[in-house]
Amino acid sequence: MIFQATVISVLFCSVHSFTVQDLLGKTDKHSGNTIEDDEFSISTLLEKANVNVGKNINEPLVMFGDIAMPTGLQNADPCTSRGCLWPKASDGNVYIPYRISNQYSQRERGIIIQGLRSFAATTCIRFTPHNRQRDFVDIESRSGCFSFVGRRGGGQTVSLSRQGCVFQQIVQHELLHAMGFNHEQTRSDRDQHVRILLQNVISGTEPNFRRINTRNLGTPYDYNSVMHYGRFAFSRNRQPTIIPIPNNNVAIGRATQMSPIDILRVNRLYRCNSTSRPDLEPMQTNHVL
Repeated sequence: MIFQATVISVLFCSVHSFTVQDLLGKTDKHSGNTIEDDEFSISTLLEKANVNVGKNINEPLVMFGDIAMPTGLQNADPCTSRGCLWPKASDGNVYIPYRISNQYSQRERGIIIQGLRSFAATTCIRFTPHNRQRDFVDIESRSGCFSFVGRRGGGQTVSLSRQGCVFQQIVQHELLHAMGFNHEQTRSDRDQHVRILLQNVISGTEPNFRRINTRNLGTPYDYNSVMHYGRFAFSRNRQPTIIPIPNNNVAIGRATQMSPIDILRVNRLYRCNSTSRPDLEPMQTNHVL
């Protein structure tokens, strides 16, 4: 009996040890840094959805992944210091008129509305249905996901293709472009926080990884930003194109919604009163999101 108990104890310990080691092995293999883990990163969603961008002559020139360019202006330098902000009303809020195409299903429209409404919960940005205003964002399902940077005047397209763009993080990402924000990995100080491996980048997509003289608004670099691309963005060989430093195991580009720092930047750029309440219920009554 003692011998049998001993054998059973040894077998149990062996099985337990194997199970723990097996689990640890799986943890190592699935640490969030594989190309499979990036399947739903911002950059992967954009890359898949934008495969046909540029093939329609009726659409604007799109560069740097998902940034639409005004005719004759072939760059995406920050414009917020040159007057491309949306104006602030006397009540301290920033009202951005929008129009949503009837191309979308009820479910898709609901996701877009939710993305528009999300800004009112934490910032002074208020999206309101277009009502003859000169400047507004025109949300349409074109050949991919893209937006101009900042207010450009007139009806400016924000494309959210029904094929791959109608996710809350993509809606927020493109609307942040429309408000004047660039990609996080293009920040002026990005080389202190990430290393770009151009040797792994698809030929012709290198401009996605340019560094520009951004207005960082006194905020830290944010790996969790909804504006940050993933580790394998535009990879030609399934190898990383962006590696965080000094800790290269940090997850990047995995946001499913705006981060606290994204929200802080909006409030700083538009000088929102951080003590103001969202007042969602009255604004819903007045059709303001």
